[in-house]
Amino acid sequence: MSNSKEELDPHLSSETDRDIRILKQGKKLFIREFDKQMKQLAALLVTISTLPVHQDLLQFYRIAHTLKGSAPIFGYLRIGKIAEELVRVWEWTQSINKDNGSAVLFDMPILESIERSHSALREMTMEYDIGVTEIELDEQRDPSGGSLLGTLKGRLLLVDDDEVLRCYLTRRLQLDDCMVDEASDVESAILLLREHTYDLVILDLMMHPQSGYELFEFLKEDPTLKWLPLIVLSGRNDLNDKVRCFHLGADDYVTKPFQYEELAARIYALLKRTKNFEQLAFRDPLTGVFNRRYFHLQIGQELQRIERYPASISLIFIDIDFFKRINDSYGHHVGDLVLQGLAHLLQINLRTTDLLARFGGEEFVIALPNTTGEQATAAIQQILDKVRLNPVAHNVGQPFSITFSAGVAEWQQGMSVEDWIARADETMYQAKQQGRNRVLLASEEDSLAEPTLSARHVPVPKKRLLIVDDDPILRAILTSHLEHLPISITHAPDGEAALRLLSETVFDACILDGMMPKLDGFTVLEQLRKDPNLAQRNMKVLMLSGKKKEDDMVKGLQLGADDYMTKPFSLVELEVRVKFLMKLT
Repeated sequence: MSNSKEELDPHLSSETDRDIRILKQGKKLFIREFDKQMKQLAALLVTISTLPVHQDLLQFYRIAHTLKGSAPIFGYLRIGKIAEELVRVWEWTQSINKDNGSAVLFDMPILESIERSHSALREMTMEYDIGVTEIELDEQRDPSGGSLLGTLKGRLLLVDDDEVLRCYLTRRLQLDDCMVDEASDVESAILLLREHTYDLVILDLMMHPQSGYELFEFLKEDPTLKWLPLIVLSGRNDLNDKVRCFHLGADDYVTKPFQYEELAARIYALLKRTKNFEQLAFRDPLTGVFNRRYFHLQIGQELQRIERYPASISLIFIDIDFFKRINDSYGHHVGDLVLQGLAHLLQINLRTTDLLARFGGEEFVIALPNTTGEQATAAIQQILDKVRLNPVAHNVGQPFSITFSAGVAEWQQGMSVEDWIARADETMYQAKQQGRNRVLLASEEDSLAEPTLSARHVPVPKKRLLIVDDDPILRAILTSHLEHLPISITHAPDGEAALRLLSETVFDACILDGMMPKLDGFTVLEQLRKDPNLAQRNMKVLMLSGKKKEDDMVKGLQLGADDYMTKPFSLVELEVRVKFLMKLT
């Protein structure tokens, strides 16, 4: 006697039961909303029969279009087919210009469309009655389960004006351990994107009053959101829509109706890929915590939020005591084990909202949102107490115990990120001077006082970089990628503006685009060579060009460029070249 797969595998059985339960909940929500939508369609038909108005025609089309996409997802294939027929019947409404006046409407097949719609609504009413009966007969089932998507625990933003589908997808994704925020329109989505950090956006194209394309423009213009993974949902299986979405930056395009399992698999693939990229770009390879670059990106966003919604935030700067002795006595491999051990201990004792990064060498920084200086001091003191009690690493059976010194600084209004980090760093250094193995909180008097020089912190003027490019998005991307360096960055949108800045300010290096309006980069280089005052400033020039011609490269180098890169280029490679030209360690 053979057993079914569910009998042999209880976990598989629980997953199946859970899917059935969630689908049943989705069906209930759909049928409830479907009743309202049928009543809306019936009322609109009466209005249109009496006085056809462009707005009512569009509303009828939108409701039918919504049903066409959502009904099959919940298993109501017949309702989806009827709605699809209604969409075809009223497709002519999409070509009407609302400014042409109501007279034009009478030239359209209104009467034929109304007659066919009455027939479709009668069929929908029968399908509704069948759906209600099925739900009543299936009221007793109660399953549960999980999926691969749950292993990533991503935070998603779902943007769709179809309340039933949005609610269903949210519940399904939450059961897969995803954090989901919902938005019913573009304006609400933009507010959420400004307030929170998301791993992925799911966006419906056909929305009212603004279409999903409006959100594309917002994401495209913001350098911090430009690379946010985006899945488009659409009821239109239209090639032009797909091509346009991919050109605008969509990562995937899913046509309604779809199966939830397929959407979940696509979300999983994108989140997995993004996390792999993040691991390479924003993680310290030794300890696995965030690196200095990512810290600077995120802390800037945190402070932007605080400017809008005031709250406390504190910074902790940590340095391992006598770390050099460990490397000198036992070797760097033991030092690496100690760094990994401390990073792990910090991670498991911090909140998920806290931001931990390796700042360099044996230094770590932690940003604690919604935390006062006193609260942050107490939190890191508890971790130091744990570090004192137990070794953080073992090598060939030998335990290694450490202590650390920490400085805590609460952010004050008007304080720059650099000053904030410097204050926490200086407070940590004071803890070192007082005997190490302790936590100190920067006093408010210190934060208001004039900065004092110390042997360890001698202020060094920042080197200056000028970015000259007529593409504002590229300027923003370059700035975002290079702002973690100890440099001051200035922009110029064209060659004329660049020459004005160069006549007023001394720059250490310049990233110069070759192709620009007014004065191109080659002309700017010629002016620099002819002007003895500018030529004596010893400024290094990295030229960018969209042309890969060898002649252009030779011309740029002959005119005085120190380096030359063609677009598209690697941002990592560009950073390496900028650091070399500016002699940054």
